[in-house]
Amino acid sequence: MRRDARENRDRILAAAEQVFGETGPAGSTEEVARRAGVGVGTVFRHFPTKRELIDATLVRHFQLLTERAEKLGAAADPGAALRAVLEAMIASASTKVTLLAALAQEAEASAALREASRKLREAVDSVLRRAQRSGAARPDISVDEVYLLVRALAQVSVAQPPSTVRKALAVVVDGLART
Repeated sequence: MRRDARENRDRILAAAEQVFGETGPAGSTEEVARRAGVGVGTVFRHFPTKRELIDATLVRHFQLLTERAEKLGAAADPGAALRAVLEAMIASASTKVTLLAALAQEAEASAALREASRKLREAVDSVLRRAQRSGAARPDISVDEVYLLVRALAQVSVAQPPSTVRKALAVVVDGLART
């Protein structure tokens, strides 16, 4: 893909995350195009259907979280890295929840979405295991429990003030800490 086409695609996906995160699946491709600074035809050249645009936006969302988790996973303090990963996942939770709801009518997630989700889960698991090895996290928890806690906070974070979400996250992180 040409550099300008790749840049357009990246801007479209960033704009789509904003638009669909704010308005849900009712968000328009015209608004995505406007925010991306491209014509609506450019949006449709990259993403022939709105469903493909939402799917690609969610894939990008997971990829960015994966990159962040991998980067944080190499941090000097494994406990702080785990906390930062959870914070990043919860901070962007409302967008993820909205995008997933927009795809809920689909019988099955795309292969790209399943792969991006798998990679994110592996990165979070790696950060968790490192925190466990260092003694910063309880040894009896798995990524399944972490994901359950993140999902729970993600669902309620949309309707709560950020300060309440931060306090709830602190309680969760304290609960994950080795006792």
